Formats: sequence, structure tokens, C-alpha cells
Amino acid sequence: MITLSLIVLCILLVIVSIVLYNKKSLGKLPKGDRLDRVRQSPHFSDGKFHNIEDAQLGTKTDKGIVSRGWKFVSKKKTQRKPNEPILTEYNNLHHLDTREDVLVWFGHSSYFIQLSGKRFLIDPVLTNRFPMSLMFRPFKGAAAYSPDDIPPLDFVIITHDHWDHLDYHTLMQLRHKIGKFVCALGIGQHLEHWGFQKDQIVEMDWNDTLTISPSLSLHCLTSRHFSGRGIKANRTLWASFMLCANNFNLYLSGDGGYGKHFSQIRQQYGTIDFAVLENGQYNPDWHLIHVMPEKLEQIVHDLQPIRFMTVHHSKYALSKHAWDEPLANVNQLINKTSSQVEIPAIGEIVYLRPEHAIHASSAF
Repeated sequence: MITLSLIVLCILLVIVSIVLYNKKSLGKLPKGDRLDRVRQSPHFSDGKFHNIEDAQLGTKTDKGIVSRGWKFVSKKKTQRKPNEPILTEYNNLHHLDTREDVLVWFGHSSYFIQLSGKRFLIDPVLTNRFPMSLMFRPFKGAAAYSPDDIPPLDFVIITHDHWDHLDYHTLMQLRHKIGKFVCALGIGQHLEHWGFQKDQIVEMDWNDTLTISPSLSLHCLTSRHFSGRGIKANRTLWASFMLCANNFNLYLSGDGGYGKHFSQIRQQYGTIDFAVLENGQYNPDWHLIHVMPEKLEQIVHDLQPIRFMTVHHSKYALSKHAWDEPLANVNQLINKTSSQVEIPAIGEIVYLRPEHAIHASSAF
């Protein structure tokens, strides 16, 4: 029975790979001038990007991709989806006062930021069309926001090119609202393939800086993860980012496991006023490339943010843990850290600098 199940799993993987390979949403790997820049990165060798610290998939006893696949699908099931619709708030983002510094989370890893008069959208996945719908579906109620709800954007930030962070259909619906993209090295090839102009795309390596205005800058930082939308992995870079504005530092972790880079980021930037951290979709086989529950507290300790919230949960079941386990993980930190823990609902407006909030009625 196990052998038959493994054969069926392999066949399904081949079919899915063939289907995805022939879809425009798969994107394209770097080529030409873009590939030349990728090859110049100190983090690229032997045809792919590498983490500073080891980040291989699997465990020491792992026997390969088939073994991992079988272990994943055969693992004892928990309540991976909520019984009731996810509670969300709806706010009209088109009416937000651009003087407000706010964050609005859309579930999983997609969120909207206004900071210093600029509007950002992070890792946008706001549709559920093929092939995304083949891989995972949002919990009931969790897909409360669509591309139509997004106002004109100055920047879209892409931390890495996995399907749950970079959605072709979302970008196609947003294409006339996007000023520029900021992304890790190599991801721009996907965007050009989808029809965006080369001068709209800013690609960054770790430790690169983009000056947006005299009072606002964006810094590309290390992450411990991997990349890829098809068979070939790590041909594009993955990253975290720091937005620095008027003595306010906002850290965006993207996806990635625990590592020494968190304490280094704290040392480099001093005070981190607000941090958005990964929490969810973890698995022992992925302990180096996703945040395990026992490491979340350590990350908060290393970064020492004044305030923080977590993402990568409450919309999809990509791993085998209970759907609300990440929420329990962050709740447990409330009395264990001096940092202020924010646990917003999907769609709730989080004021990044509450002391400066205008609270204009027109925002709602």
C-alpha cells in the first residue's frame, strides 16, 4: 500500500509540474543582463543562491524528496482549518489619509503599509485562481480583501518568489495601480515576463539600500530561506527588508528560519520600532527555513522590537499543525517579552505610530 501511494504521489507531482511549466504564472528564470547581475552576487555560486547558514530541507535521517513527501501526507492530521469563518474587519483603504502611518494585514503574508506618505504592498496574494487554487484554498472568511480594495501603490515589495508570496493574477489586476516593484535579485525576470516595464523594477541584493526620499529608505537584508516556483530552486534570491523613516524602523522579516542574522540586524539598526515576523506553516523537516514555535521567542529576544506582530498564518493550511496554533504561539509571548505584542484581525488598521495618529473619520 505504501509503495502504491508513493507511486501515485510521484505521478501527481509530475502532472502538476507539467501543468505549471506550461502556465505563464510560473514566471521565468533570470537571463541576459539580469542573470549577469545575479552571477555577480557574493551569495550566488554553482548556479544558485546560498544562505549564510545551512538551510537544507529535511532532517539528518531524511531519505530524500519522496520520503519527505510521504511523511508529510501520512502525518496524523490536526484541525488544519477553522470550523467557523475567520473574523475580519473591512476598512476602505482608498479613503485612508496618506498622512497616517498604518499597516493592514490581509492574512498569510500579504499586507499594506503607509509610511511617510508612501504606500507599499508586501507579497501580494489576493486571488485564488489556478494554479494557486490547486495547491491551497483560503479559510472561509479569510479572503476578505481583493485587488479592487487596494488603492494606488508607490511600491510593491516582493521578499521571494514562492507561490504564496507572489501571485500572477493579483499583479495582473493591480498592474495599473503599481508605481514600482522592489524585489530580491532575479525576481524581476518574472515581472518582465508578465509585462511590467524594466524601469519599474528595482532588484536588490542583501545589504543594498534604496533611497526613496530624503526621509525614507529601504534596506534589503538577509533571510534564511529558499526560492523557486518550479523544478529549479534558488535561482532567485530571498530577503527581509527594513523601512527607515524619520527615526522609525519597520522590519519585514519575509519567510525564513532562525539564525544569527536577527541579532546582527538589531546591532546594525539599534531600535526596531515595529517588526512583522513569520509565524506559521512550520514543520520539523523545515526547521531551518521556517520559524519553529520554540524559536519565535528567541527571534523577539534578538531583535528586541518595541512592537511586533506575526504573519504567515490564519489564511491557508500549508503545513500539518492546527490552524490556530500560530496564534497560540504568539499569545504565549505576551507575558514573556517586554515588546508589545500586536494580534490584529485581518483587515484591522494598525497604527504604526499611535502617538501621531490622526484618526480622521474619513479614513473609515
